[in-house]
Amino acid sequence: MSALLPVAEALARILAEASPVEAETVPIARAAGRTLAQDVRAQRTQPPFAASAMDGYAVRSADAAQPPVTLRLVGTSAAGHGFAGTIGPGEAVRIFTGAPMPEGADTVVIQEDAEAEGDAVRLRQGNPPGRHVRPSGLDFRQGDLLLPAGTRLDGQRVALAAAGGHPVLSLRRRPRVAILATGDELVRPGEPAAWDQIVASNGLALAAMAEDAGAEAIDLGIAGDSFADLEAAIGRAHAVDADLLVTLGGASVGDHDLVQSALVRQGLELGFWRVAIRPGKPLMHGRLGRMAVLGLPGNPVSSVVCGLVFVRPLIRALLGDPLAAADRSEPARLGRDLPANDVRQDYMRARLSAEGDGPPVVHPDPRQDSSMLSVLATAEALLIRPAHAPAARAGDPCRILRLDRSG
Repeated sequence: MSALLPVAEALARILAEASPVEAETVPIARAAGRTLAQDVRAQRTQPPFAASAMDGYAVRSADAAQPPVTLRLVGTSAAGHGFAGTIGPGEAVRIFTGAPMPEGADTVVIQEDAEAEGDAVRLRQGNPPGRHVRPSGLDFRQGDLLLPAGTRLDGQRVALAAAGGHPVLSLRRRPRVAILATGDELVRPGEPAAWDQIVASNGLALAAMAEDAGAEAIDLGIAGDSFADLEAAIGRAHAVDADLLVTLGGASVGDHDLVQSALVRQGLELGFWRVAIRPGKPLMHGRLGRMAVLGLPGNPVSSVVCGLVFVRPLIRALLGDPLAAADRSEPARLGRDLPANDVRQDYMRARLSAEGDGPPVVHPDPRQDSSMLSVLATAEALLIRPAHAPAARAGDPCRILRLDRSG
């Protein structure tokens, strides 16, 4: 029997074979949630002119150096309606937030420190040059790098690209992730189940995870425990031109575990299939032509944990994310004693609590069976216990992987 592959090595081998998918041009209004295929550089300077940061009066600082002083009002500058003239000695322009600074003015006296008197304004306060003025290029200048390739776009980043003058963006297309549940014991939610059948649930979790990572999830349904069913489903994955096929269950080598054999019969180049991880040891990786294949365990918690550890980084790599392999864990402290660990890296379902200003305290659930979705659904993080970790005491440092509930 082959040795178990360490988690870090398994992930490195999976990502080493991942090439980014093609780029496509997308209107910026539809860019949120997508990943940049090219750097985004500013096509304009922002702001393109020196602008007022407050409502008040644009003046020459020299004229307001010894308040109180009365200046002659010669015009108004509002956003989109700038004052086209030049301010001379003894003159002022009424100005509003965001409006262009008139030529000749170098400071803004806020309206609370001034009083209009017909065609004049009396300043009770003077300012040094540049006060309440946003200089041209304060945010960015033409040619500046705004967003590097590989960036996942949220609302704020879309706004930055738009402000930089981009109506369209070059984005990675969404990788197509085909998800296949396998096993005679499975039925879809809402379908009648025999006494020896269960509802297929983990495919829904993997589909949500794939979509949240930026992919397009494609449901291939449920394949029964026969080569005919499995090979038909593999054909459906090819038909939708999947970039990644994720199978759930049947990846081991038992009498009823036919997935690996069916894939090999279809031309699978098997990379590995046993990883030193708990839950999720019978994890398979390979390629069918251009399509990557990940065979996950059938137990619901095992498949979700393997999805977080392996599938999500692979999707990010397909999107060209340079940080796809980055360690997403963070420090924490143990909430209770734990025994020494064995040869498998453990991902224990856990809750978190805050104590003081330090890292969170992690409380692993005493129920760690890989079939228990109720425990996973209430967990806030996975406590990572490295292979061969020695016994640990409450308060000891540890690492956790947060379970993001936003996506």
